[in-house]
Amino acid sequence: RQLSRLKTQPLHTRPQSCNQAHTNTQKDKLWGRGYQQLSPEERRLLDSIAWPETPHVPVSLNTTSDPAHSTFTILPVRAGGQWHVGDELEALIQIRDFQGRPKQFGGDLVIARLYDPELLAGVAGRVVDHLNGSYTAVFPLLWEGRAQVEVTLVHSSEAITVLRRLTMEHPIRIYFKSLFQSGSVSETMVCNICLPPTQPLCNYTDLHTGEPWFCYKPKNLSCDTRINHYKGGFNILNSFCAFFHSEVNLKIPIQASGPHNITVLPKEKGQPEVKSSTVKPEPAGYYYQGAWRALGGATVHQFNNASAISQCLTGKLVHMYGDSTMRQWFDYLNRVLPDLKKFKLYNRKSISGPYMAVDVARNILVKYRCHGPPIFWTTIPTSELHYIANELDSIAGGSNTVVVVSVWAHLSTFPVEVYLRRMYSIRKAVLRLLDRAPDTLVVIRTANLKAMMPGAVLINSDWYSLQRDRALRALFKGLNVHLVDAWEMSLSHHLPHSLHPQTPLIKDMIDILLSHMCPQEKA
Repeated sequence: RQLSRLKTQPLHTRPQSCNQAHTNTQKDKLWGRGYQQLSPEERRLLDSIAWPETPHVPVSLNTTSDPAHSTFTILPVRAGGQWHVGDELEALIQIRDFQGRPKQFGGDLVIARLYDPELLAGVAGRVVDHLNGSYTAVFPLLWEGRAQVEVTLVHSSEAITVLRRLTMEHPIRIYFKSLFQSGSVSETMVCNICLPPTQPLCNYTDLHTGEPWFCYKPKNLSCDTRINHYKGGFNILNSFCAFFHSEVNLKIPIQASGPHNITVLPKEKGQPEVKSSTVKPEPAGYYYQGAWRALGGATVHQFNNASAISQCLTGKLVHMYGDSTMRQWFDYLNRVLPDLKKFKLYNRKSISGPYMAVDVARNILVKYRCHGPPIFWTTIPTSELHYIANELDSIAGGSNTVVVVSVWAHLSTFPVEVYLRRMYSIRKAVLRLLDRAPDTLVVIRTANLKAMMPGAVLINSDWYSLQRDRALRALFKGLNVHLVDAWEMSLSHHLPHSLHPQTPLIKDMIDILLSHMCPQEKA
């Protein structure tokens, strides 16, 4: 481990923000150029996803959570001495520090899954934090045969405290730029959701959604001469690397103190397929023989060939909005459907779109557009910076219209309030769309787990994604929209976690989308 090389430093105390803000009220003002203070409803939502506090950030790594000293134990069957399909399996997890001492408080990010590599089966576990250094992972038993428990420490509670304080004290960890040009005169200026008013600003706050965006004003050009948007760079603070070491404490498996697998027998007579769990929410689904099976809602059919997919899409207008994880869906359909012709609606070498794909014979139209700033994967003309809420307001809707949305990765580098406000504006637009066209199908893709690199983790950690995922679920709960649970799918699957999931996972997500579009059809 060479712990002597992994020295930490206290968190910086000098905030680098617009208003030197720390408290909740002050942080509302920090993002206040275009944002109002959080409403009581918004504050309640944030309180509902609040993470347990860690008492302190230690100077020494020795007192932090160590996956190598931590263990999990499969708890014995409560009655009968055997596990059956429909039962629940529980595993007790005990977190210890680098000196082997049990932790006395919670707040670690622990994930768990139950799987069998031969059956290509897997299901996400529900992890309960007992706030005393111990956790319980609960798994529904959904298939016969072998089942193996896997528990992973993604972040120590101390690392999450670092991430939380970095968000508060250094909310602008990524910056953007825009080129301003008129004739032969050009200037490049820094832009962001919020900027310290050290010089005159150009205000590009969207008039309809209230989404704020600012650039420093060029010295010799007007604000109207801005022509593009692109990522400037990251402000990464390397003082905290010891909390995020890929071979020590960053997404590291926790070993079992005894057996890590069980044998599951067929369900007993009269027993339900899945018992109602005391741990909520229950899983959205699971993998079996490599296919995703939903545990509620529409049955997921397998659309394994171009003919079945084209038949389902016939007569449909599909609008896809969001980040590159949504563009993967658009690219998948274009790759597997030879008759779907792709058009780039802007003549440039860019991955941001907008794109359109058409099958004239079958009356299929699929469109993709990236969401508005902040977005940092490529250079985008300012004319193509469209907010999803505004796009939704331009859709007539109807039984032949499908709207798919994925917004998460590009807003993980900002305080969760920024994401919440963005999704609130999208939620309101969805409600307006469903009011005027109730039979419109609306599908939302959640965040997914990804590979964790020590440097990038301070910018885009799984913990940041999880917080936004929880906010998303709470925000759209009870609405006539369908979720594609990319989080559980990526956790349950045998493929490695990736920001951009591999093709088998994309295919499974498209199967869910098509199953909502064509619930009676089977491939």
